[in-house]
Amino acid sequence: MPPVRRRQQAREARLARGALIAKVHYRVVLAYDGTDFEGWQSQSRATAARTIQGVVEAALVKLSGGPRVVVAAAGRTDAGVHALGQVACFRLERDLSPADLVRALNGILPFDVRVLSADEAPGDFHARRSAVSKLYRYVLDTGPVQLPTRRRFAGHLPTSLDRGAVREVAGLFLGRHDFASLQSAGSSVTTTERTVTRSDAAWHDETLVYEVEADGFLRKMVRSLVGGLIAAGRGVTTPAALRTALAARDRRLWPAPAEARGLTLVRVDYPDPVLT
Repeated sequence: MPPVRRRQQAREARLARGALIAKVHYRVVLAYDGTDFEGWQSQSRATAARTIQGVVEAALVKLSGGPRVVVAAAGRTDAGVHALGQVACFRLERDLSPADLVRALNGILPFDVRVLSADEAPGDFHARRSAVSKLYRYVLDTGPVQLPTRRRFAGHLPTSLDRGAVREVAGLFLGRHDFASLQSAGSSVTTTERTVTRSDAAWHDETLVYEVEADGFLRKMVRSLVGGLIAAGRGVTTPAALRTALAARDRRLWPAPAEARGLTLVRVDYPDPVLT
């Protein structure tokens, strides 16, 4: 049989199967080590970039035996950024129990991506649009030498920081602000205003742990927040100057973003009637 005819018959079989099998809408919680990925979002085939979305979708194709399964995530994490509680959703032409779906995907996925839990989701649920808040954590070692076991999951800056200045700048971010000064190029959003409900800088020996929660984040916004903390902590700028830079809505006035490896998406929250 000619190859073209075989492909046509396979397509017709998939269409017929899709008409008989209702797609189930799933929500999964993912954890991953982002070190060896070019971020969450799939890129053009020409780049052959390894992404979290790419490996999850490949696993779902293998599991379903059908065409591409499009996966949407709560946050499009950048290259090198990790997750402990990334939420994703997709529709699958297999009616699996949540427990079976977790086992099946973890049997296919690479070891730097794990499915922690799965649930059937309401038809109108969307991992990003339904979310009401996200919590990120940034870990920065400031001692002279960083332990090799921490190099993938913590940033490193071998210099002392003014802890009072760091905490003061963290407080500047609380509330609703226009964060255009912290947005990286390439974003396409309708508004750059966000509401930050938590902005805590804590110290554990020589390690800074910064946690920030908001109703949403701009591209590289969290790393830019940390860049401001670092700049004030080093004395390169002042909290007052950063307050002015934030109000100016000018990216050129804000310090450079912190490196990616210290950042982790910890949790995504949803309204109780939707999903918790």
